[in-house]
Amino acid sequence: MTTTGRRALLTAGISAAAAALSGCTSEAPGPRKPSAAEVEAERMARAEANLRLRSVTASRTLLERYDAALAAHPALAPRLNPLRRSVAAHAKALGEGGTTVRPATASPSATSAKPAPSPVPVTVAADPRTALKELAAAERTASDAHTAALVTAPPEYARLLASVAAAGAAHAYLLTEGARA
Repeated sequence: MTTTGRRALLTAGISAAAAALSGCTSEAPGPRKPSAAEVEAERMARAEANLRLRSVTASRTLLERYDAALAAHPALAPRLNPLRRSVAAHAKALGEGGTTVRPATASPSATSAKPAPSPVPVTVAADPRTALKELAAAERTASDAHTAALVTAPPEYARLLASVAAAGAAHAYLLTEGARA
C-alpha cells in the first residue's frame, strides 16, 4: 500500500468515527419530551374525543328512553320506531365506538379502562301521552346538549352536531305538536 492510500484510508476512518460520535448526546436514555406542537395536538385530540363521548352519550341516553317507551307502550311503535331509528343513526354518526386518544408518554397503567357505571333504569309514565311528553323533553335536552357543544367542536363535527340538534328539535315537535295536526 502506498503512503497516499494509507493517508486516505486513515482520513476516511477518522471522518467516519467523528461522524458517528457527533450523533451521540450526553442525555440519559429514555422517552423524549414531546414538543409543544405535539402536546397541543394531543390536547386538541383529547378535547375532541371528550366532546364526541359526551355527544354519543347524550344520543345513547335518548335511545334508551325510546327503548323504554316502546317497551312500556307497544301501541306507540308505529309512531316511535322511525324516530328511534333516526336517533340510532345519529349516535352512530356522532362517533359511537369512535376515537380513543392515548398519550405517547403514558404508562400502560394510566391507559387502563375503568369499569363503566351500571346504567340507571329508565322509568316511563304509565299514560302514553305523558310518556310522549317525557320523550319530547328528552329530545329537547339532547338537542340542547348538541347545540351547546357547537362552540368547542371542530368545523366538520360542528356541522354534524347542528344537523343532529335540528333533527332532535323536529323530533320533539313531532312527539308533541305534530300529534295534534
